[in-house]
Amino acid sequence: MRTTLAQTLGIRVGLLQSGMGGVAGPDLACAVSEAGAAGCAGGYKLAGEALSAMLKRLVAGTDRPVGVNLIPEVVGPDELDRQLGQVLDETPQHVYLSLFGMADDAVLDRITGAGRRLVVQIGTVQDGVRAAERGAIVVAQGTEAGGHLLGTSHRDDLVAELRALLPTVPLVAAGGIGSPDEAARAIAAGADGVLLGTAFVVARESMAHPQFKTAVCTSGEADTVISDVYEIGWPGRRHRVLATDVTRNPDQPKNFIGRTVVEGKPYVVPRFSAAVPTVTTSGRIGEMAMYCGLSCGAISDELPAAEIVAGFARVLPGAHAVGTEIAEDSHGKL
Repeated sequence: MRTTLAQTLGIRVGLLQSGMGGVAGPDLACAVSEAGAAGCAGGYKLAGEALSAMLKRLVAGTDRPVGVNLIPEVVGPDELDRQLGQVLDETPQHVYLSLFGMADDAVLDRITGAGRRLVVQIGTVQDGVRAAERGAIVVAQGTEAGGHLLGTSHRDDLVAELRALLPTVPLVAAGGIGSPDEAARAIAAGADGVLLGTAFVVARESMAHPQFKTAVCTSGEADTVISDVYEIGWPGRRHRVLATDVTRNPDQPKNFIGRTVVEGKPYVVPRFSAAVPTVTTSGRIGEMAMYCGLSCGAISDELPAAEIVAGFARVLPGAHAVGTEIAEDSHGKL
């Protein structure tokens, strides 16, 4: 008998929010967790005082299961070790760890050995099996997903393959899920829950730039492309983004096209940067990396995170005990 995602994390709805760097701050993560799902703040390259400031707001915002997402291949082993140490030292047990991509077994064992729940997003069957062997909740990402792509398989094919090999492991589907009907298809393929990214880019609590949100809400599947042009800061990984003048004309110079602020510190944004435009970003927003999955065709409005969770709750494992109380309870907290 397998344990579902909702049972494993202690949440009421089998739904994970993607810890999107820049977009998913503590406000979004806490709103999702307060709504009965599992929110997640993007750790990305934060470290030291900047990471501590983010963790402090996250812990203050909810006492429900909530995560911090780290990206091993972006920061490297030494910085990942420091980031992980900060999260384990500065947060209580209800904060779980989410990894985008695989890390060394020693990293996975350190997390589970500390008594923390571990979520690992993967794009191949091999990585999914390895993550499950280390005690992780496995997120199977298909190429329908927005953002950086970890494999070449379609979502439901990868879910079905992993379910056949891992009959008792909590398995989550990711990629192209913008509606309850699409979530139900992922569950039918063998998933215990779903991970949503693009759907939360447009959440009211998201830190995405208003122009980014509008672009997602007004786009369809055909407006996304898989490219490798936004490689400054994250080289060597294909990504699905909204088509821009930069994806159409990748021979432009790597000039600075904007400015942004991260945890109070200013940065310049070069053309081809992997960083997303946020509420603190100014400049040529339409040329920046606007990660977006095929789910955008089902997304048309900016909504509170609680309404997004409530919309999916009826089709997801773990939701049968709550029904509409999720939205009612959460709206009272917003």
